[in-house]
Amino acid sequence: MISTIIVNYNAGPGLVSCIQSVIDQVREVILVDNASRDNSIELVETHFAGDVRLRIIRNDTNLGFAAACNTGATAAQQPYWFFLNPDCICADGNVAELYRVLTGNPKAGMVGGLLLNPDGTEQAGGRRLTPTPGRTLVRAFGLQRFAKRWPDLLVDFNLHQQPLPTKPVAVEAISGACMLVKPEAIATVGLWDDHYFLHCEDLDWCMRFVRAGWDILFVPSAHFTHDQGTCSKARPLFVEWHKHKGMTRFYRKFFRESYSLPSLWLVIAAIWARFGLIALRSFVRRS
Repeated sequence: MISTIIVNYNAGPGLVSCIQSVIDQVREVILVDNASRDNSIELVETHFAGDVRLRIIRNDTNLGFAAACNTGATAAQQPYWFFLNPDCICADGNVAELYRVLTGNPKAGMVGGLLLNPDGTEQAGGRRLTPTPGRTLVRAFGLQRFAKRWPDLLVDFNLHQQPLPTKPVAVEAISGACMLVKPEAIATVGLWDDHYFLHCEDLDWCMRFVRAGWDILFVPSAHFTHDQGTCSKARPLFVEWHKHKGMTRFYRKFFRESYSLPSLWLVIAAIWARFGLIALRSFVRRS
C-alpha cells in the first residue's frame, strides 16, 4: 500500500543506510536522483542489486526537491506515498505506526514522525506552527526568548521546545523529511509546488492541506533519526539562497491578501537582510 519516495543529491554512503532502514517496511522504494556527482547511486546499485522493490530514476539535472518529489510520486505504484529524506533512518515498525494513525483518522491527510538528531534530542521542524509574517519577525529578531513573559504575542513557530505529547496531535505543519500522505487528500490538494527549488515547499504543502480541510498529525511514537544537512553541507550558501528565496515565495503566495503591503515587505526585507548577513559571514570566513 505504501511507496517510499527518496530524493537524493550527493547523500553519500548514508543513502544505503536510509534505504535499508525502510525497504522492508513498504511495498516499493523510488529513488529519484537529482544528478548527483558522488558515488551514492553506485553504492545503492551495488548493495541492492537485483532487488525489484527498488526503482531508481535519474534526472539529467538537479530539478530541485519539490519537482523530484513529484517525479517520484508520478511513478509510484502504491496509493500511499511516504516521502523520506536520504539522511533519515527509519526504525523498524515506524512506517506501520504512521500508516495506522493516518488510516485511523478520517480527517487526517498527512502524518509525520518524531525527528531526532543523531544525539537523540528532538530536532526542530518536525512539529511546528505556520510561520506567519508576524511569527517570522519574532524569530528573525530573536524575540522568542521572551516568550515566557508574553506567550501569546511572541510565539516561536517551532514546537520542539514544548513538552512532547503522549499521543498523535494535530499541528499546522510537519517536516518534508518525513511525510506519509493519504491518496484522498492528494486528490484534493494536488502535488508539490515545483516553483520551490529547496526549502519551504513542505510548508507550502502543509498550508494547502490545512486550507483544503485536512488535518496534519504529528506522531511522537514514530521515531526517525535525521542527520540534517547531509546533502547540503558542500554548498551552504547555495542552500541558504534557495531557502530565503523559498520563504519569499511562501509569504507572497499565502499572505498577500491577509497582511498589509508594508507589513509583508518588512518581512521580506528582513528575510533578505538575514541572507545578507549569512553571506557576509561566509565571505569573511573564506577570506
